[in-house]
Parts: sequence; structure tokens; C-alpha cells
Amino acid sequence: MILEAPQDFAAALPRTGAIAGLDLGTKTIGVAVSDGLRQVASPLKVIRRVKFTQDAQELLAVVRDRQLAGLVLGLPRNMDGTEGPRAQSTRAFARNLEKLTDLPIGFWDERLSTVAAERALLEGDTSRKRRAEVIDQVAAGYILQGMLDRLRFIG
Repeated sequence: MILEAPQDFAAALPRTGAIAGLDLGTKTIGVAVSDGLRQVASPLKVIRRVKFTQDAQELLAVVRDRQLAGLVLGLPRNMDGTEGPRAQSTRAFARNLEKLTDLPIGFWDERLSTVAAERALLEGDTSRKRRAEVIDQVAAGYILQGMLDRLRFIG
């Protein structure tokens, strides 16, 4: 079930249980997960994209292994708030994923999440090679943490 508003996403979730944040790129999917009380997002892994069926299988394996309660996809809006081809692609991915799982699927405005992730990795003196390996999962962590913080306000 795809839910546009954070309050609708919150209402669809059980009281506890980890959720995942996804940073969908053209070549990779960054994955981050929360703790069961939904306080902290932690980068988990990067899925190399092949085709939707295989990508979804790998993602749903994470859902099963971690017994996740919901998924948050970063929605790449333009700086003026409009949605371009990347946002449309993310929405299409969500619609296809919705057919394979009963989990609530929410969106989080991901503007500047990759910029924030890059800055954090630079401040941590992470090598260029290592930054390239982890940037997507760190960006997923920023997306997920944004939603977690919002869910706390919704209560």
C-alpha cells in the first residue's frame, strides 16, 4: 500500500518494528534500516540494480530477514518541488513493489540527501573509493532518518 503523506504512512505501521529507507539510483539501491523502536537509521547495504524482478527479490530478502514493518523511498524532487523523470521512476518502482508486498510504502523528499551524505563522508575523511562504495546506503540513512524524525512528531 503506497501512502503519500507521512501521517498516513505512520497510521499504517504497527507500533514497533524496524523500517527500511531506500535511495533508488539508476545503477544501485542504497538500503538503510532502523532499530525496532524507530529511533536511529543505520546504513545497511547497496543493491546493484539488474532488473526490477531481481532487485525486488534482493530487497524483499532484506524485508524477510529483518522482519521489516515498512519501506520509505526517497522521492527525488527538483529543487522547486516539482517532480521530474527520476521521481516518476521512483513512483513506478513503488507501484511495482506494491504488487509484491503488503508492507506500507511511504515517500520522503530526498532533496539534498546525497549532498548531506557526501559532506558527512568527507568530514569523516573517507577515501574517494570508499565514498563511492557507501554513498547510496548513507544517503538512504539520511532519507530514513528524516522519516523517523517526522514519525516521532506525528506520534
